[in-house]
Amino acid sequence: MSEVKQGRSRPTIKDVAAEAKVSVGTVSGVLNDRAGVAQDTRDHVQAVMKRLGYEPNSSARAMRRNRVSTIGLIVPDLRNSFFSQVAEGVERGISEHDILMTLCLSWAKSEREEYFAQLLRSQRLDGVVYLSGTGLPSASLIELTRSGAVVFVDEVLAGIDCPSVLSDNRRGAREIARCVLESGHRRIAVIEGPRRLWTADQRLSGFREGFSAAGIDPDAARYLPGDYTERSGYQGAAELFGGPEADWPTAVICANDQMAFGVMAFCRELGIAVPRQVSVTGFDDVAEAAMTRPALTTVAQPGFEMGRSAALLLLHSIGVRATAPDAISFSTSVRIRETVARIA
Repeated sequence: MSEVKQGRSRPTIKDVAAEAKVSVGTVSGVLNDRAGVAQDTRDHVQAVMKRLGYEPNSSARAMRRNRVSTIGLIVPDLRNSFFSQVAEGVERGISEHDILMTLCLSWAKSEREEYFAQLLRSQRLDGVVYLSGTGLPSASLIELTRSGAVVFVDEVLAGIDCPSVLSDNRRGAREIARCVLESGHRRIAVIEGPRRLWTADQRLSGFREGFSAAGIDPDAARYLPGDYTERSGYQGAAELFGGPEADWPTAVICANDQMAFGVMAFCRELGIAVPRQVSVTGFDDVAEAAMTRPALTTVAQPGFEMGRSAALLLLHSIGVRATAPDAISFSTSVRIRETVARIA
């Protein structure tokens, strides 16, 4: 108890839950005067709130009217339509509860993630859905997770204990590598995602596992750094195809669709035929993947459903929903289209 008073001027709902040894949902139920909370538990929680000097803010008062006021959504950007799909899913998840969503674009910059985490904490939002673009657990983010409800989407940050809504990135990467190998490719290049990100690590591990399962030394492939942007895919292609054609890879496996689009743009400029001269794959299955020509072979993960699930999980954790979402772990699947050719 003393830690709360010495370390923070305003105790939070999590402080009350920790001190009372109950869940955040139970404290929320007391604040909302909902049925289902035993009277002795209610009395105990109210006594703890009084002892800590906890004062419900405007959001808590709104919850007593069976709604919360605002949640935050932090995403790297909206140019990648996977993030747009997640944002739409979050909005759909909260739409039945009269909740406002504050959208923050971090541009995958650590200083902006730090700024928004600090800002959202100071605003005392009811919760935050978070997609990291850096993989760095800032001090403000750690404090935000301690003082309020936070749900990660498609990411796990070391040292932060928060629920995450995830897809099976590793399995999807393993399957797309198998698709390329079964088409006869052996001179393969991989353009990775940012090494600090959990998704990039999972996908790289899956690619390497796919190579090993086919009896191929994973270190025989060529690996280039990328940052999940189209520009980094373009730059990677410039490096891969800058030498003699005899040294070119026959397939380029990209850790996301944006980088695959960059590879394909470079190939178009140089007159390198996809997939006749080089096969290209992506990951995410953004909307543009099926519309580009040739249509991109990639790994699909359900961004909309993941966003909706994250919103429902957040609402459940703060006591607005009685039940948790049906799923917080999603499968991935390969979408075979037109950018992988068989080697004769």
